[in-house]
Amino acid sequence: MAKYTEPDYENSALLTIDTQNDFSLKDAICEIKGTYDDVIPNMVKILKRFREKSKPIIHIIRLYKEDGSNVDICRKKKVEDGLKVVAPNSEGAELVKELKPNEVKLDAKRLLSGEIQELASNEFVIYKPRWGAFYKTPLEDFLQKKGITTLVFTGCNFPNCPRTSIYEASERGFRLIVIEDAISGIYGKGIEELINISCELITTEEFIMSSQEDPPTCWGG
Repeated sequence: MAKYTEPDYENSALLTIDTQNDFSLKDAICEIKGTYDDVIPNMVKILKRFREKSKPIIHIIRLYKEDGSNVDICRKKKVEDGLKVVAPNSEGAELVKELKPNEVKLDAKRLLSGEIQELASNEFVIYKPRWGAFYKTPLEDFLQKKGITTLVFTGCNFPNCPRTSIYEASERGFRLIVIEDAISGIYGKGIEELINISCELITTEEFIMSSQEDPPTCWGG
C-alpha cells in the first residue's frame, strides 16, 4: 500500500488549522491549552521551511458572526447569548502573529463569501464554516489545480478541526503527514487511529533534520 500512501513532499502543501488568537493565545477567551507555548514554536519552524522551499501554505480559519448564523449548533446558543469569539474583523480572529508572513489583516468579507485570500507569495487563507477544512470550502479544487497530492497538518485542537480535516483529506485521496508536536490536543488513541489510516506521523525535529540534509530527503533534492 506504500505506493498509494507514501508522502510526496515535492507536491505537498502545509495546512495550519485554527491557529487564531481567540483559540491559541494564553488566557484567550477560548484558549486551547498548550497551543501557544508548545505548538506555535514548532509551527513557526515548519512554516519557515515551507516558505524557504516556496511550497504552498494554506491557513484554515473560523469566523463566527455575532448573530450566530454561521456557528456550529453546539456553540450557537453561546454566541447568540453574547460570546464573542473569532468575530469577523476582530483581533481575536486574526492568525497568531508569529505565524503570519506579514502584517496583512484577514479580509472577513471576502473570506465569508468563499474567496481565497492571498497573504503572501504562495500563502493563502480559507474560511471554513464547520469543523472540516473541506466542508463547503474551495480547498479541494484549489489543491487539485496546484497538483498537490500530499497534505502536512499542523494547528489547534486535534480532537475537533484538525482531526476532521485529516479524515476529510483521506476521503479525497490525499497523502497525509501529521506533525504530531505541531498540533495541540493530540492524544495516544488519536495517534493510533491516524496510523491506521496510513498517516505519516513525524515530529518537527525529524522534519527539520530531513529538510536540511543534502539532498533534503523530504523534498528529494
